[in-house]
Amino acid sequence: MRAANLLRNVCALWVCSAAVVPSSLQAQSAKATPLILKKDEGERRVWRPLEGANDNKLSLFLLKVDPHNGGSSHLVLGTEDMPAGGHIDRHRHPGSDEILLLQNGQAKVTLGTVTREVHGGATVFVPADTWIAVVNTGKEAIHIVFVFSAPGFEDFMRAESVREGEKGTPVTKAEDAAILAKHAHAVIYKQP
Repeated sequence: MRAANLLRNVCALWVCSAAVVPSSLQAQSAKATPLILKKDEGERRVWRPLEGANDNKLSLFLLKVDPHNGGSSHLVLGTEDMPAGGHIDRHRHPGSDEILLLQNGQAKVTLGTVTREVHGGATVFVPADTWIAVVNTGKEAIHIVFVFSAPGFEDFMRAESVREGEKGTPVTKAEDAAILAKHAHAVIYKQP
């Protein structure tokens, strides 16, 4: 009899909790896949050059966890190798916090109105809507781990890159403007 009551109470609790959790979150959680990835595993991509830019220092990046890789509906995790002299242009993410973990090297980081020289082991927390820029000031590539608190920016990254090994045709100014407009909810770049 006690077992039957316990089973009835557990079932009632399960039904009630399912009613409290929105069905969209139940469906999203159900499609997430646990992952164990080595350092070089993930969706390997290379930034496409911008038309007319003299920057030949294009970075390799890996999207490791996002809605397409692992099915996370709550965060994005990836890595990027920024070559010596490479940079991340001044930008902000309106709807997502970001964390950058610099694994090695040295960089000049401008966060809001503060600029600091940082070295391997540095953590940079970028609250949503805060301007950020990074320049690799060292002589070696910097391995960066990035985490976003919400998906969105990874779609912009895909739009302006190609899978490693594919031909990276330049992004035209018109194409860049269209991509930026489409992804303005995820990233806004400061115009020079």
